[in-house]
Amino acid sequence: MRDYAKVEPKMWHGATMKALRRVPEGVIVAMYLMTSPQSNMLGLFSQPVLYMAHETGLGSEGASKGLKHCIEVGFCSFDEESEFVWVHEMAKYQIANEIKASDNRSKGIQKDYDALPDNPFLGAFFDRYREAFHLTNRRGGEAPPKALRSQEQEQEQEQEQEISAELLSDSTPPPEPSAFTISLNDSTEFVVPMSALRDWALTFPAVDVEQELREMRAWSLANKPRRKTRRGIEAFIVRWLAKAQDTPGRVRSEQGSSMFEGAI
Repeated sequence: MRDYAKVEPKMWHGATMKALRRVPEGVIVAMYLMTSPQSNMLGLFSQPVLYMAHETGLGSEGASKGLKHCIEVGFCSFDEESEFVWVHEMAKYQIANEIKASDNRSKGIQKDYDALPDNPFLGAFFDRYREAFHLTNRRGGEAPPKALRSQEQEQEQEQEQEISAELLSDSTPPPEPSAFTISLNDSTEFVVPMSALRDWALTFPAVDVEQELREMRAWSLANKPRRKTRRGIEAFIVRWLAKAQDTPGRVRSEQGSSMFEGAI
């Protein structure tokens, strides 16, 4: 168990925390994960939901709801089989944005990483922090974990159910479309609703949302094997915009919101 953990006050003004606030249980789970007795400075650790439910007082249902929301907004990833969680930006805040190669902490970080039990996030963690912490020994393969494969199968089944529900409910008016589309893994197109465009412009005021959507479309066209499902595309967009919001130098252009200027 760590003696202390760093939680910066400015986090409350970040895009990710603003997204988490939509579900109060998500805020509680996020704060718990950053200070959990199971946690470490890498943000990659075993975290049984049972402990989370008990120590937050949320109960099993509340903890699961909060954890699901944390995953949806890109705060963390969780593998049910191994019960490992990866809080994506935790190492940056607990250690540093980056350290010099001569810094002794680099060897300590590599040592802690090497000592971790096998889990699905070892490769992704290394790829995220290799340059920042000068890591040298990568663990984990390229194939997604079994839990993620089964999740994709569940998503496909839910998509079929959603399509059936839409066919049975012809009375529901479709959302007003925008001019932006993103290619999906089933070769169809996700048409971004105008209402979502307005919401994202309010949630991420420092981001040129229109330009980021153009870049997302270009990414989807160039990365066909990694395209998102219809069910997961909006969570992907939110994670992308949140990262853009937190990236210095990516400032919203004055022409960027022309499509929905005056409509908010």
